[in-house]
Amino acid sequence: MRYGFAIIALLLTLTITAQEQSPEEVNRFGIVEGFWFPELTCDLGVGWERIIFNWEQHQPNGTEDWFTLNVDDRWLKSANDCNREVVAILKHTPAWATDGLAGVGVPRGLYLSIDDPDNLWANFVRQTVEYYASRGITHYIIWNEPDIDSETYGYEFEGDLDDYFQLIKVADLVAQATDPATQIHLAGTTYWHDVNEGREPYMTRLIERIMQDEDAQANDYYFDVLSLHIYFRTDSVLDIVAEMREMLDMNGLEHKRIWINETNAAPTIDPVWQVNRPVFNLDLEHQANFLVQSTALALAGGVERIAVYKLYDQQLPEGAESFGILSPPDASPRPAFYTWDMITEHFADVEGTSLIRTETANVVRLTHRTQQETFVAWARTGSPTTIEVPLTGNKAYTLDLYGNITILRPSEGMYRLNLSPALCEDGEGCFLGGDVVILVQEMGANTITEIVNNTTNTFDF
Repeated sequence: MRYGFAIIALLLTLTITAQEQSPEEVNRFGIVEGFWFPELTCDLGVGWERIIFNWEQHQPNGTEDWFTLNVDDRWLKSANDCNREVVAILKHTPAWATDGLAGVGVPRGLYLSIDDPDNLWANFVRQTVEYYASRGITHYIIWNEPDIDSETYGYEFEGDLDDYFQLIKVADLVAQATDPATQIHLAGTTYWHDVNEGREPYMTRLIERIMQDEDAQANDYYFDVLSLHIYFRTDSVLDIVAEMREMLDMNGLEHKRIWINETNAAPTIDPVWQVNRPVFNLDLEHQANFLVQSTALALAGGVERIAVYKLYDQQLPEGAESFGILSPPDASPRPAFYTWDMITEHFADVEGTSLIRTETANVVRLTHRTQQETFVAWARTGSPTTIEVPLTGNKAYTLDLYGNITILRPSEGMYRLNLSPALCEDGEGCFLGGDVVILVQEMGANTITEIVNNTTNTFDF
């Protein structure tokens, strides 16, 4: 989880994308570490949660160890009872299993055959997949943010790109041999860590490395899902997703899916938890707005699943940055909790999306299996703007950030939506869109009209 200090240049004033969603049996909306408060998480209605499966806690002293209290079976049962899938993230090398630093070191024997008992990573993956298959775990994310340099806060992996590729390759070969239902996910990366240093994104370089492996094609390239972590900047959600999608497609990997495993915009202006941060100063409603904007753009970009980081920040020191949708002092719900609840309910049956992006606004059109359509709109700049959506049925309504409904009345066959200015900072630009407007009506509208400075422009979806 990181926030960047660069802006992707947008060369077009109008971008139209269309995606056909294939609805999954699993609700696409998730949460990181919902197990802290299982009843609240169940009430939230999410379809999946991510939990760290810590190697050094499973096997603190050697290969004969197998301690599972760090992933308590009661967490897994609670998730299963609430129809919530658990997605595992494997990381943290035990001190005994590496010649490097404990936690971040390259596992010893990584380049040996996967059947060699001295390939310690292969042994751990095999034992993990065997043990947890009967407990319903089939998705494994391999490590976390390997793109962070050793001198940077959040350093996670000591190895180079080839070493991380080998982690993926070994994990996939072992997992497929152990339980063919297993799906391997590439680690989520910060993205901005490379871009701000003028480097090609880590994932782009990793895919290039995978394509160079002579056995990659025969093994379906050793992974199923590309993972993303995207924070704070609204427009960057679509920009990064589109860049990664194009990169995968250009390499013939059109069948590989994209998940956003972490997204959020941590508030600094919270009456009970003030944070001093030099950039991205946000209140609790800004956090809620970001979640709607991030979700809408992710769906427009064809992302298969999306999760909020995170449910709760446990044991935070006073004044530390808090991403949780539960409040740090007492775990009471923040406004963003109710926003995510609204999203998991109202956006669950989305089966198609389209997007209009102008210089001043984003408008995402979501089509539902119920033959309804939802327009999610917000301003992109420091100026207000107005859009008009044509009437398609007898009535429409708006949803606020928390799911409350207001019936709308049309004017001359149109619904007029006023969009407030985006949130902008010196040096950072307009990083968070203005207050979201959500309009729901019967399916059928194919255009919107934007009104800026008394100038009218009509755009087709």
